[in-house]
Amino acid sequence: MSSFRALSRNHDFTALWVGATVSELGTRITAFAMPLAAYALSGSALWAAAAEGIFLLGMVAMLLPAGVLADRRHRLRLMRFSLGSGVVLYGTLVVAGVSGTLTLPHLLAVALATGVVTGLFSPAEYSAIRSIVSQEELPTALSQQQARQHVAGLLGGPVGGALFSLARWAPFAADAVTYAIGWLLLGRVRADLSPEPAPSDSHPVRDLGEGLRFLWDRPFLRVLLVWSPAANLSINALFFLALLRLIEAGFPAWQIGLVETAIGAFGILGALAAPRLIDRYATGPLTIVVAWSFVPLSLPLALWNHPWALALAASVGMFLNPAGNAGVMAYRMAITPPALIGRVQSTMQFTSMLTMPLAPVLAGVLLSVLDGGTAVLALTAFVAAVALIPTLARSVRTVPRPRDWPRLADPRADLDPVLAQA
Repeated sequence: MSSFRALSRNHDFTALWVGATVSELGTRITAFAMPLAAYALSGSALWAAAAEGIFLLGMVAMLLPAGVLADRRHRLRLMRFSLGSGVVLYGTLVVAGVSGTLTLPHLLAVALATGVVTGLFSPAEYSAIRSIVSQEELPTALSQQQARQHVAGLLGGPVGGALFSLARWAPFAADAVTYAIGWLLLGRVRADLSPEPAPSDSHPVRDLGEGLRFLWDRPFLRVLLVWSPAANLSINALFFLALLRLIEAGFPAWQIGLVETAIGAFGILGALAAPRLIDRYATGPLTIVVAWSFVPLSLPLALWNHPWALALAASVGMFLNPAGNAGVMAYRMAITPPALIGRVQSTMQFTSMLTMPLAPVLAGVLLSVLDGGTAVLALTAFVAAVALIPTLARSVRTVPRPRDWPRLADPRADLDPVLAQA
């Protein structure tokens, strides 16, 4: 916990983290309520699903241009513009809801627009973190980012449901308030978050290509480009399949809801433990252990279709996951020049998210052609095959503990000395 206490003395990071945490809680509240509002307006499950899909579409579509903006524009202004836009957009839903004029097209338009401003925020935030946090503090800072996501996920659903039961517009009012609070808190950041001067021949397409070339030229980062989307697809499909089996078996909603509560709680505990795990164990082997952790944990799901089995498997996996995520992200940021952080982060996030919409489809198809236990084993085998990607990559296996990262990030070298041997 000493690493968290030390980082809490970093005024700029604390202001940024608290502001972003408050606004993310609002986003999770809306993510829960938006499909409910769409269903109430249309009576169609298809439009309810479309509301969430349109938000994700806007966010993913914005990530790549947002990375270029984060490296070429003032990061703090981008983040505050994003949150300020969210206040206005969600405010229009509140006004329409109170006046009884809220329509489905209005709701979907706001879903798309808020997805865009959410995509704008993320690369600017990570670029800012790289500027205001030392390399030694990066693992702890990114572990706090993981904790933030789990806290927001844990609270967003229950709060969103409670507010929606009061009024359809109430969750959107809460989100507008959280965005406004986040906007105010970001105003307390004192660091200069302006970008480095752009080259005279700078062009958006060329700038975006520089980030992709940097990723592809480094063996470790190249492995991440392949492994991250494959891991997101396989693991999300596995747990979505497990949830579908619980629903088919007729377990009550409150028991299924406790699974998500357990996952969120263990994710928070894992985020608190992550800095110590990252500091104690070499980053490469730790990443590989996390990649394989879901394989033995998922095997009981093939034999025991019960909420407690899923809660146990998912909770143990999610306890280790923050250390793997934070370690990989911290190392990637440590070896990336500050002028490229936005583009590298946005490209990685874009690539990782591309496969996520396919996870429910894959789970549904397998469950329709195989019995439940066999479908779980098939996806477990897929998870194991994906885990082989980092396991077989020397550029991953050889990444040491954070204390040894500086010698792998020599700015005078075209490639990382150790990674170039892979």
